[in-house]
Amino acid sequence: MAAAPNPMLMSTKRIFLRRLFPSDFKLLCLLNNDEGVMTYLDHKPPSMEEVNLEVQHIINYYARWPNFGRWIAEGPRGEFLGWFSLAGSEQEMPATLEVGYRLRRQYWGMGLATEGTRLLLEYAFLHNLKVERVIGSTMFINERSRHVMEKCGMRHERTFHISFEHPLPGTEHGEVLYEITKEEWKKQQT
Repeated sequence: MAAAPNPMLMSTKRIFLRRLFPSDFKLLCLLNNDEGVMTYLDHKPPSMEEVNLEVQHIINYYARWPNFGRWIAEGPRGEFLGWFSLAGSEQEMPATLEVGYRLRRQYWGMGLATEGTRLLLEYAFLHNLKVERVIGSTMFINERSRHVMEKCGMRHERTFHISFEHPLPGTEHGEVLYEITKEEWKKQQT
């Protein structure tokens, strides 16, 4: 399924992942300004200044951990799909990484989130011997995201509650944590 494990570019037939560059600032603003995309994330989109700081943080993360971070997702014709991430602690290489994704609304329901997440699980477990576990989290009520993680073989580990100053609708149902271990993933591949 996956192409070569080059952290600068990974791909499937429909998704090409590449590092984020400062010039991608406008793409992230476009994604973050879609109310549908932000439904389970925040009350309002981040400011341009916040997005600029986020871009710098992502680029700085590459300097510390060149094989991990957030990647821009493009389609076969170079169209901007969204982003995928595989990251952990900034202090030390952890045995647990967290997977994440955010796609433009017009690409929902096409299996792209599942395809990209499977690519990152394969990358984490086949091309980095230190990774033993990958987790993902979302709001309990975000059924689409939960379904993506389940289709990728991740299992529901627990539901937990976080106290937010300005909670989103549905926060009262909690957050969910999904996980898959390297051994579980390997068994699923046979």
